[in-house]
Amino acid sequence: MTTVSTTSPARAERPATKAKPQSDFRAHLRRKTAIVSRWLHIYLSMVSFAIVLFFAVTGLTLNHADWFANAERTIRSTGQMPHEWLRTTNGTDPAKLEIVEHLRSFNKLHGAVSDFRVEGTQISVSFKAPGYTADVVIDRDTNRYDVIEVRNGFVAVINDLHKGRDSGKVWSGLIDASAILLTLVSLTGLLLLFFVYKRRTSGLVLAAAASVACYLIYVRFVP
Repeated sequence: MTTVSTTSPARAERPATKAKPQSDFRAHLRRKTAIVSRWLHIYLSMVSFAIVLFFAVTGLTLNHADWFANAERTIRSTGQMPHEWLRTTNGTDPAKLEIVEHLRSFNKLHGAVSDFRVEGTQISVSFKAPGYTADVVIDRDTNRYDVIEVRNGFVAVINDLHKGRDSGKVWSGLIDASAILLTLVSLTGLLLLFFVYKRRTSGLVLAAAASVACYLIYVRFVP
């Protein structure tokens, strides 16, 4: 007895199609993530290399500021100010811009003006910059002024730059950008650790142990 197949030739020859395994997509995503993380980590590290070095060195000098205490120098000087800048004929305020520029030009003062105060027969002007201060007292009757400059040396300058003290808005913005860069470097480095299978567990354990050690030192030894 002969049996006849009811399956059409077209259906018999059509190969079975299989959906792409989800594991392939995950492997592709993992590979792309590792590549992007490695690229970001390398180039962010190169961009922030000088920043990391600067804040590492100044962290040490800040922690041992007493090593460089002898670098401070105090300079005293005097001068004369045009009377018309100190007491204007129409009774308005003293010529602030002219007074400040005169002090910068003739006494080589620098830094931002942190205070300009008029008190009766006396005018007080203060300049501040990283590692530097200058205080000026002007007598409005005699036109004489006295200057006291304090220069704290190179180490004090970089320490103040580390803290952003008297450094202006632009440097403050650079500190913010540096903090963001270093955060990204740390996060991309941690992310890369998850793709190094042979070292992943030991690396995570070491990172966790270091974090716990820092916390314990803080709890035990910081007043």
